[in-house]
Amino acid sequence: MNTPISGNLPRAIGIIGGGQLGRMLIYCSCKLGFQYVVLDPDPFASAKPLANHFIQGSLYDPVSLRKLLEHSDLATYEIEHIDTKTLREAEDAGYQLYPSPRLLETIQDKLVQKEVLSKAGVPMPRFFRFDGTGKDPGNTLLSLTQSNGISYPLVQKSRKGGYDGRGVKVLRSPADPLTDVPSIIEEYIPFQKELAVIVARDREGNTALYPVVEMVFNPDHNICDTVLAPARVPSDVTNEAYRVARLAVEALEGVGVFGVELFLTSEGKVLLNEVAPRPHNSGHYTIEACLTSQFEQHIRAITGLPLGATDLIRPAIMLNLLGESDALGVPFVEGFKEALSIPGVSIHLYGKREVRPFRKMGHVTILGTTTEEVLRKAEQIRGILKVRSVET
Repeated sequence: MNTPISGNLPRAIGIIGGGQLGRMLIYCSCKLGFQYVVLDPDPFASAKPLANHFIQGSLYDPVSLRKLLEHSDLATYEIEHIDTKTLREAEDAGYQLYPSPRLLETIQDKLVQKEVLSKAGVPMPRFFRFDGTGKDPGNTLLSLTQSNGISYPLVQKSRKGGYDGRGVKVLRSPADPLTDVPSIIEEYIPFQKELAVIVARDREGNTALYPVVEMVFNPDHNICDTVLAPARVPSDVTNEAYRVARLAVEALEGVGVFGVELFLTSEGKVLLNEVAPRPHNSGHYTIEACLTSQFEQHIRAITGLPLGATDLIRPAIMLNLLGESDALGVPFVEGFKEALSIPGVSIHLYGKREVRPFRKMGHVTILGTTTEEVLRKAEQIRGILKVRSVET
């Protein structure tokens, strides 16, 4: 259908989902000469202005998905919550989809994801399946925790549909109510730090690892607040984080870029938390701070191009730019010019037309010569840059 750029490279890449990740996939890799077809239900999707062709439709609509595939030489996605049945049928018919929709089905169900990774020897918190109700008659959960050697506090995670902290609940005691959905119950890990590694794996099985980073989550709404690169951890922790992250992605037979979230326990162990089968919030800093961004790397991996170098150019910190707690309506960015006047600061706005409390509206990456410098500048930015709503 489309003329290849060079050799057997595709020309048109389909992206299922048109949010900020799709937007950054396009603007970080369009220099390679590809064209992009985007599917999203939002007529004002963040990626729409950058797409060569935009299709408005549900990510669960077989007709819309097939339309995207017809206009693309291969496809990927920037969100997990999509119809995999249609994509599996397309893959069986010979269409190229990366990562495989079968991998996506594994990731979509946290129980299946944990079982596959556990079988491969990936270290993680102990867990078990829980299909009880919110009222938990007969103290079923209590008996299950005892039989699995786990005690309170516990973490309940919805098997499907959770993201950005949604679907996750900490249970401090048997008196805490359960969420009435099919779940997994995990032991609560008293961690020192939450770490992450972006792992790239190409179609031949070659891998490239980005620096281990620290993630800090806002305790009020459980959304990642900051990412610091590199993580302030000893070399043995770095090496173990790399081992666990690579093992997880290889166990899934992934192709593309994956965000691997990890716990560093109080005893110094590295345990896997979750895997995201796409570019990840913990890797946004790579656009300015690494030789190859995670977004360009993803496109390289799925199209058969060589993986790029992942070296960290300078220490960096990424701040998520969230809507203020009282923001609702047309967004207004306060302190924009003042923040950009600070050396080493890059601001990425996602083009969203509506701000809501704690909605991700953009991010800020700050580079410096030392970790101390970027931390200091980050505090300065926090006091300057706010996303509010326009007063009417």
